[in-house]
Amino acid sequence: MITVQQADFYREQGYILIEKVLDQPTVLKMRAEADATIERMNQGRMQTNRLWQGTWTSEEDRGKQRVDAVHDMQFQAGVFTELLVHRGLLDAMELLIGPNIQLHHTKLLAKPPRKGGGFPMHQDYPYIPHKNHSLLAVSIYLDDADEENGCIAVYPGSHKLGPLPCDAGGLYLPPAEYPLERALPCPAKAGDAVVFSYLTIHGSAPNRSTRPRRNILLQLRDPEDPPTSEMHVSRGQGMMLRGINPSPYGAKWGDDVVDA
Repeated sequence: MITVQQADFYREQGYILIEKVLDQPTVLKMRAEADATIERMNQGRMQTNRLWQGTWTSEEDRGKQRVDAVHDMQFQAGVFTELLVHRGLLDAMELLIGPNIQLHHTKLLAKPPRKGGGFPMHQDYPYIPHKNHSLLAVSIYLDDADEENGCIAVYPGSHKLGPLPCDAGGLYLPPAEYPLERALPCPAKAGDAVVFSYLTIHGSAPNRSTRPRRNILLQLRDPEDPPTSEMHVSRGQGMMLRGINPSPYGAKWGDDVVDA
């Protein structure tokens, strides 16, 4: 799915576009299940609107926008569980992470037409800090994405800067120093994936189009790269998607119980 040269590009630039990760029937099925999940949660009075907080945008603009976000999508629909063991995708990740690939979490993000909110430029590191910085994001578009409907934009090579100081109120980078306008947009077709290091500076503009922008996000790591704090813990965290866990977890309870 990717070449050694593309893997080298990722290590140098901190991101890569992988085309045609998912076929069209799978994309259509995921779109339907994504929308159905959001609808079920809203009917159950579960909050899915997760606009980024902080002073990077005005309260007036924030009140006009919406971003639906649902974590741990593999617990919502089987098609997202199947994605976790997608052979072609894991082949690509093996070139970037190594033979042992562990899940941190999954997330659905949906920007509705005309009012889908943007994301300030940020690193994922402050939310999920790890010792060796192996953690990366695989953001698979479920819709064609471009600048008009708020595709991901990155600062190429910014992962080499290491962890950067961020706003304590929203864990984003100073907008004056890292404006969205200077970032490189990563447009792609539905079924394509943008992969980036959790140290790569990234963000996205609001959706000002008449089209939705939905994506499913997987965050993956080397199992020998321990978190430095227990932030953003997910129900699926620690699941091995390929290879082995060289330092297996012990049971948290029941170690002394033997079933007769």
